[in-house]
Amino acid sequence: MGRRALILGATGLIGGHLLNHLLHSNAYDYVAIITRRDFPFEHPKLQKFTFELSELEKFKEVFKVHDVFCCLGTTIKKAGSESAFKQVDFEYPLAAGKIAIEAGAEQFLTVSAMGASSDSRIFYNRVKGEMEEGIKKLPFTGVHIFRPSLLLGKREEFRLGERAAEWFAKPFSGFLKGSLKKYAPIPAETVACSMVVSALKRESGIHIYESDKIKEQTELKQP
Repeated sequence: MGRRALILGATGLIGGHLLNHLLHSNAYDYVAIITRRDFPFEHPKLQKFTFELSELEKFKEVFKVHDVFCCLGTTIKKAGSESAFKQVDFEYPLAAGKIAIEAGAEQFLTVSAMGASSDSRIFYNRVKGEMEEGIKKLPFTGVHIFRPSLLLGKREEFRLGERAAEWFAKPFSGFLKGSLKKYAPIPAETVACSMVVSALKRESGIHIYESDKIKEQTELKQP
C-alpha cells in the first residue's frame, strides 16, 4: 500500500507543481488537497476538499495521511493587512500541524522563506520564523522546512516587484558561488520536487533546506 499525502495551498505556484509530482509518483496512491474554490481537475489518486481554512478543525478526517505538505503563503498587499497575512502564513500552517499530529501524520513539510527568523525586524521574515518555531515544537517524526530564495515560475497574479527582481537577478545567478549560492533564484518546480524527495527519504528530526540544498536534492535520483 502506497503513502497518503495532503497538500495545503495546491493552487499556488509551488503547490501546483507539487500536486503534479505527487500524482505521478509511484510512492503515493492517495493525494488530498484543500482548496477554497472549485478545482476543475480530476485524477484517480486525487481527493478534493473545498472549504475555508478557518474551518480546519471541522475536517480533521482529511488529515489522516502520512505526509502533510504546506504551501500556504500570501502577501500583505493581497491579504489586505498584516493581521490577515499572519493568519495565512502563521496561524493556518500551525493549526494544520496540530490537527495533523492528532490525526497521526508522520511528516510535515512546509514552505518558509529565505531569511526567516522569529527575531527578524522585517515583519514578513519574522512571521515566517514564528511559523517555523511553532512547527518545530510539534512531535512529528520528521519536520522539513524549505526556505527558497526568489521563486521563478508563472503566477496567477502579476507581481511587479518580483518580476523586476527576477529580471535583474537571473543574469547574475551563475556568479553566485559557495555560501552565496543560496541567494540565486530558483524555479518553483525545483522546490516542489525537493519536497517530494525529502518526504520519501523519511528522515526523522528537523531539517531545513535553503535554495542551494533544495537544488542539490533534485539533482539526485528521486526515490
